[in-house]
Amino acid sequence: MFGGRSSEHAISCVSAGSVLEVIDRDRYDVLPIGITGEGRWVLAGDEPARLAIHGRELPTVDPTGTPLVLPGDPTAKGLVVLEAGDAAADLGSIDVVFPLLHGPYGEDGTLQGLLELAGVPYVGSGVFASAAAMDKHHMKQLLEAAGLVVPPYVVIRRGRAVPTEVRNLGLPVFVKPSRGGSSIGISKVSRWDDLDDALAEAHRHDPKALVESAVAGRELECGVLAAPSGPEASLPAEVRVTGGQDFYDFEAKYLSDATEFDIPPHLPEETIARVRSAALRAFEALDCEGLARVDFFVTDAGEVLVNEVNTMPGFTPASMFPRMWAATGVPYRELVSRLLDDALRRGTGLR
Repeated sequence: MFGGRSSEHAISCVSAGSVLEVIDRDRYDVLPIGITGEGRWVLAGDEPARLAIHGRELPTVDPTGTPLVLPGDPTAKGLVVLEAGDAAADLGSIDVVFPLLHGPYGEDGTLQGLLELAGVPYVGSGVFASAAAMDKHHMKQLLEAAGLVVPPYVVIRRGRAVPTEVRNLGLPVFVKPSRGGSSIGISKVSRWDDLDDALAEAHRHDPKALVESAVAGRELECGVLAAPSGPEASLPAEVRVTGGQDFYDFEAKYLSDATEFDIPPHLPEETIARVRSAALRAFEALDCEGLARVDFFVTDAGEVLVNEVNTMPGFTPASMFPRMWAATGVPYRELVSRLLDDALRRGTGLR
């Protein structure tokens, strides 16, 4: 399942195309379900190449596909075809869903709630963890409650005055939508005169924005993968932006070769061990399931700060989550199978 109503629609399509290429067709009959930018569910073509980025052209879900709906009925566990002028037709039962959606209306607990109602197992975190991780404000509160360190921040809602304590953060700061991803809507502010414009851009994507202190240090990521014996942490990766961008923005992530990665980072083993341990603690603090990518800053003094937790990270072979696990000994194809196995083993309902 891919696409969706969020600003990360295109990246969701790219992730889905990559999974379609490697999923074990001997084990699974695959049904690609696209969700358009307007929220319409359609039967999509099983054509991975159409879901790739071509040059600077981003893919989208074709809205002309056969319309579908998933009833929130655990006795049905199937999709219903809604062809205009025809009676609704049952497409058959669904064993498991791989919800490759990023951002609101997909990664935030909304889709997970529907799948729970329908009694259909799915890859990834449940309703609570998905919702908590999607909202950076509440995510940080839970991480701090678990004893993890996060960068200082201030929450600002659209239409409200900017609180005076924002200036206590110092410059530069990052302004970002509270419930977004892929660096969409994020601005780096080096002059207070530019704060209002940065807030307007963040509020264009979300009525709740965060202003965060910029952390002087190195940017790391670490993957967490569920296992029957408990979650496991991958080797971390260091992200280094080399193409002149001010930070790891959408351009650097998806459209240019301006980023380099070190897996594992050139850091002391003790620091890498602390990052992996903190990733597991963050995963459990939010009650995550299945998978997550935890992003960090490591300061020059060796302090480890948690930036955020992504419950459905980018999933192309070039994305950091699969790359970290490949370096840890779990290749991409096996990673997909392990996640589907975990979803089937876990099922739905209280757990």
